[in-house]
Parts: sequence; C-alpha cells; structure tokens
Amino acid sequence: MKRFLFDCGTRDATASVGILTLRVLIGLMMLIGHGIPKIEGFAASKNSFYVPDFFPLHYMSPQISLIATIMAEVGASALIILGLATRPAAFLLAFSMVVAVFGVHGNDPWFSAERSKELGLLYLIPMLTIIFSGAGSFSIDAVIHKDSKRRRW
Repeated sequence: MKRFLFDCGTRDATASVGILTLRVLIGLMMLIGHGIPKIEGFAASKNSFYVPDFFPLHYMSPQISLIATIMAEVGASALIILGLATRPAAFLLAFSMVVAVFGVHGNDPWFSAERSKELGLLYLIPMLTIIFSGAGSFSIDAVIHKDSKRRRW
C-alpha cells in the first residue's frame, strides 16, 4: 500500500526537475485559477453546480458536487505541489477534468475562443503524465518511500 500511495517513480535528477516544474506550475495554476475562485463563489453557485449524470455520481446534490470539485481542485492540487500521495491526487484531479471536459463542456466544441473542452484537456494531459511518471525525487513521496533497489523501468 505504501508503494502504491507514495512511489515517486523516476529518481533521475534531470527528469525529476522537469516533473517538479510540471507539478508545481500546473498545481498552482489549478489552485489559484480554479480552486480558490470556486471557494470564493461557493454561495453563488452551490444550488446550480453541475452534477454528473452517470451512476453513482448522479445521486449527489449540487452542493456535494461543488464540494467534491473544490476538494479535487484545492486539496489534490496542494498534494501535487508538495509531491505527497502524488499519483492518487493526480488521479482525482484527472477524474475531475474528465467530468469537466465530457460533462460540463460535453456539448461545447473542442477548440473555441470562449467555452470549449480545450482548457480541461490542457489540465488533464499533465495529470496523466504525473500519474504515469510519479512525483520524481524532489517530492515528499521520495522521502517516504525510499527505493533500495535500482528500478529498471
């Protein structure tokens, strides 16, 4: 279980610097640009927030859906920035982006100057990269899960 939650992936220094840059910048963009504004606008959008229309999520109320989205965009972003439980946090944020792309923006065009799927996809792609690569050696995950053997992949 410890390896599943805290495996940092690669320990190569150059790759770890790139992953650190990706984690911090994407995490801050999500946190500052989307998570904090949702917290500030909670009262205005709590009754009209999007609820996914697939089982079992369609049983959520708009308030619970908004709270779950805030937890993903604020909580998971903070974990990704820190590099703590990075892969599960990236999975939560990626799931949130899938719901945003194919649910909230389901009828919107792929690319447009206004409402489109593009922004959600631009957040989904780095989350998939982090899921596959791990947090790198410059993360709390690397401190928690010390790998004694050299990994071959």
